[in-house]
Amino acid sequence: MILSVNHLSKSYGEQTLFKEASFLINDREKAAIVGLNGTGKTTLLRLIFGEEKADSGEIYVARGIRVGYLRQINDIHSDESLLTEMEKVIAPILEMEERIALLSEKMKHQEGESLEATLEEYHRLTIVYEQADGLQAKSRAVGILKGLGFREEEFVQPVRTLSGGQKTRLFLARLLLEAPDLILLDEPTNHLDLAGIEWLEGYIQSYKGAVVIVSHDRYFLDKTVEKVIDLHEGTVTMYTGTYSTFSGKKAAQREAALKAYLNQQREIRHQEAVIEKLRSFNREKSIRRAESREKLLNKIERLEKPREEKSDMQLFFSPAVLSGKDVLTVEGLAKAFDGKQLFSDLSFRLKRGEHTALIGGNGTGKTTILKLINGLQMPDEGEISYGTGVQIGYYDQEHQNLEGSNTVFEEMHGAFPHMTHTQVRNLLASFLFFEEDIHKKISSLSGGERGRLSLAKLMLGKANLLILDEPTNHLDMASKEILEAAIANFGGTVLYVSHDRYFINQTATRILSLEEQGLTGYLGNYDYYLEKRRESSLLSSDRPHQPAGDSHSKSIWKSQKEEQARRKKLSRQVEDCESQIRRLEEALAGIESRFQVPENQKDAALLMELQREKEELEKRLESEYSLWETAAHDLEQMEKEMEETK
Repeated sequence: MILSVNHLSKSYGEQTLFKEASFLINDREKAAIVGLNGTGKTTLLRLIFGEEKADSGEIYVARGIRVGYLRQINDIHSDESLLTEMEKVIAPILEMEERIALLSEKMKHQEGESLEATLEEYHRLTIVYEQADGLQAKSRAVGILKGLGFREEEFVQPVRTLSGGQKTRLFLARLLLEAPDLILLDEPTNHLDLAGIEWLEGYIQSYKGAVVIVSHDRYFLDKTVEKVIDLHEGTVTMYTGTYSTFSGKKAAQREAALKAYLNQQREIRHQEAVIEKLRSFNREKSIRRAESREKLLNKIERLEKPREEKSDMQLFFSPAVLSGKDVLTVEGLAKAFDGKQLFSDLSFRLKRGEHTALIGGNGTGKTTILKLINGLQMPDEGEISYGTGVQIGYYDQEHQNLEGSNTVFEEMHGAFPHMTHTQVRNLLASFLFFEEDIHKKISSLSGGERGRLSLAKLMLGKANLLILDEPTNHLDMASKEILEAAIANFGGTVLYVSHDRYFINQTATRILSLEEQGLTGYLGNYDYYLEKRRESSLLSSDRPHQPAGDSHSKSIWKSQKEEQARRKKLSRQVEDCESQIRRLEEALAGIESRFQVPENQKDAALLMELQREKEELEKRLESEYSLWETAAHDLEQMEKEMEETK
């Protein structure tokens, strides 16, 4: 255990964020803190780091543990270059390098006792240097910068010239290079492109310290964490497993709680009806019976109805008119800024009903493409044409379509003047703007509030082509799920840019990947895109060159292809077995947990059914282990034979 949080409480005025919060973080453990916006996730990180004080409770960090903290905004004031700032982190190692080099040179001109003294210091420093992994220090600094999306030509750029997002990436790079025992990360993926996020996932997975993450990126959390700390309505609950495991457990718990609440309400209504009936007899015995039942009823601990988070924001898209089958045609599109070519000769088409995600690295021009299609910028070359009856609805990640000087009510009523005041108020309430909220100036709204207001305007626009630029930014997880459902159920056409891979997985039927060589299309969601990209990578690295010579050479080439096909099949079989084994073990763990529930231990029929399910799962697990062992052995032998023939 490196971090212990015990009975922690924190309030701001009358607003209580959480009460009696307790959880543990163990060595090398990766955990997420999740919850709706405003529940206190960032505050909890600040309390752990010591930037704020709790109202009550205690936070214990094990002795000697170094803690690092990445805030959402991290400003670095420096005239030094990026690489110089990174090297400051490893300055002691670099100083040792210089000292070792000096000692090595010095020994060339020494002898006797002075040589022995220098040699002793040289050996001592060399041991310390090697223990600090000094040989890899510089390459690690460069590797982290590249992994987080910095190009080599940017390494010499002065830090003061960086954007806010770049400074946060540099701060994260320094933090990873420092390698503290516990890292606190607040929205670490906000300023990373997909390649940077994937790199950070791998880094965290293999990181030797503990990591606590606050993030709205569910795909990222699924890949990195093994524990989830849920902040909900002032309480903190800890779950073991990935984010998806947590989400499933929480949904099941809520369903069980709702069922218990409804059953209790049914029983209360029944008892009240019986009491009323007994009283209506108006006899002494029946009245005593009614009073007795009433006392018992009053002693019942009333269950609160679980709140359904997903029902908070009421979002749906319905086009006013149906567009033609051909919705959008882009041909030969090119755009440059300040002499830098973003892209050229881009062409693609959208058909009615397609939900297309446009993905690619930062700075490749994804947002620019959306603006060109929406007519907010003009292309240098190429043509953009729209199909019959196309009506565009545009969601701008900067929310520039909102007038900062307006109030929330004025913005909505001004955009849709045909609506009555009552209709506007009711609509805003369905997007979580109540009472005093509707009189707030837009300039004072949070990112999440602006996002909800923009979505409300988009919904009322009734467009049949939605163009969305990072629509999930600043939305909490419940709001993201509502947006996902609205897009999935939308019969019109959608083109969007997003770094939220979970969102892409749930909503995309097609992916356009913007790369240096142009656009590459994939018919499927993000997981399908990853699979095809992985297959393409394997083919390009393993594909043998087909000789243009005699039949013997062609026979060798054919044999190589068959070996690679068999190797690929075995590799897939091993992966499938491992995936099935994980699922079966999780199912067995779930049954074991149900065995431990006190209520279940009184139900003989249920225990027998659980035992039957357990035995069946154990048989299937044993079978999967046998299949896995055989496939893994065959694959190992095959790879060994291929290595020997090289």
